[in-house]
Order: sequence, then structure tokens, then C-alpha cells
Amino acid sequence: MQPLKGKDGVCHKAGDGEAGSGDRVPSVMGVVGMPPLFPPTPSSRRLSLALVCACPSSHAANMAPKKKEAPPASKPAKSGGGGKQKKKKWSKGKQKEKVNNMVLFDQATYDKLLSEVPKFKLVTPSVLSDRLRITGSLARKAIKELMAKGTIRLVAAHANQQIYTRATNT
Repeated sequence: MQPLKGKDGVCHKAGDGEAGSGDRVPSVMGVVGMPPLFPPTPSSRRLSLALVCACPSSHAANMAPKKKEAPPASKPAKSGGGGKQKKKKWSKGKQKEKVNNMVLFDQATYDKLLSEVPKFKLVTPSVLSDRLRITGSLARKAIKELMAKGTIRLVAAHANQQIYTRATNT
């Protein structure tokens, strides 16, 4: 195989021994006539011409035309087997809205506490917090006040939960 550039700096087509366009061009690789690392094949010769030869004559005419890939037909995605699929995104789950409960009684809520809560069958801090829209600590204080007045009575007490009911005359 002949080098792509002769010692005279003239472009030669690789392998066929004929002179190419004969244009004088500077060497692109820097080392002229370097032996190839791998045995030459027709496609590697064309590739090396495209990479090394900088002459104005087009060697692209000798290359085979590129095959245009047809766009893939829209097929339904396969459920099993290989292939790259989109990674499943984790949902954030249902998030409960933050409730803005009152930290102090206003007059309307306090009147509601005194009139309606003694009629509840079940009175707990969570029930008061939910129905009157007050914080849990305020609900515990309200229960203590209602206990002191005698309008509700204790059913069961635990370290974490106290259960009260309406006071009856029994």
C-alpha cells in the first residue's frame, strides 16, 4: 500500500498506485508515510482519506452513498424483554392540606365551646381541634375548663389520650 502523501507532498489515492489530483497540500498528520496499525480494508482506506487528505479534490465520490435510516414505525411498547424503557417516577402521594387552627379563642368560638361541646357524646382533644378549628394544646385547656365546670366527665385516661363524654345526672 502506498502512503497517502508522497515525500513530495502530493496527494495520492491509497493502494491503486495512480496519482490523484496532484495538488500540493501540507500534510495533516505531521508524519508522512506512516505504516497503518491494522491491515487496510477498502472502507478503512476511504476513512483514512477523509481524515488525512486535505486536498481540494473530493474523494467522497469514491465512497458508497450513506444509507438513510427509515424512521421506526410506531409499534406498541413491549412489556417484557430488553430495550431501554423510561424509568418509573415515584408519585409524591396524597398530601393533606395544612390547617390553620386558632391558637386563642375568639368570642364566637368560646361561646360555641360552652354551648355545643357539653352535648357531644365523645369529647377528645382531637375532636375539639377538628370541629372548633383550634390547636390541640388549646383543646386540652378547654377540656380542663369544662371538667372544672362539671359539664363533661372523664371516661378513660391514658398518658397519650383522654376520653370524655357529656355529664349526665346519674
